[in-house]
Amino acid sequence: MQKILFVCLGNICRSPLAEALFKKKVIQNGLTEYFKIDSCGTSDYHIGELPDDRTIANAKANGLKINHRGRQFTTDDFKKFDKILVMDRSNLENVFSLSTRLSERERVALIRDYEEENSLKGTNVPDPYYGGEKGFQNVYDILERCTGKLLETL
Repeated sequence: MQKILFVCLGNICRSPLAEALFKKKVIQNGLTEYFKIDSCGTSDYHIGELPDDRTIANAKANGLKINHRGRQFTTDDFKKFDKILVMDRSNLENVFSLSTRLSERERVALIRDYEEENSLKGTNVPDPYYGGEKGFQNVYDILERCTGKLLETL
C-alpha cells in the first residue's frame, strides 16, 4: 500500500484539493486498496476547519467533492507516509526543517515535479487564498494534471 500525503500552508485550499483529486482518480481506476491518501498544512492556522468555501465551490463546479478537516504536519507523518508532496518551496523548507534523517527528506517532493512539461517541473502551485475564482481554477487545473501524472507514475 502506498501512503501519500499532500501538504500546503493552511490545509484549506491546495492540499485538500490535491487529496480529493487523487482519491477520485484512485477510485476511478479501482485502486483504492493500494493507497492511503491524506493532506495537511505546515501551519496551525486552520486545524479542525473545513476547506476554504472557495475551494469547496471550485471543486463542486468541477464535479469533485471534498471531505476533509484541517490538520498540521507532524514529525510522525515521516513515519506514516511513503510520499509527501508539497505545494511550494516554502512548505518544502518547512517540512525539511522537521526532518532529522536523509531518508525522511527523500520521501518529500514538490507536486509539480509531476508536471508533463519540463519548464513547469519543480515550480510552485500558487496559493489562491488572496486571489479570485480564476486563481482557484488555475490551482485545480495544475493539481488535476499533477495528480494524474503521479498516479500514472506510481
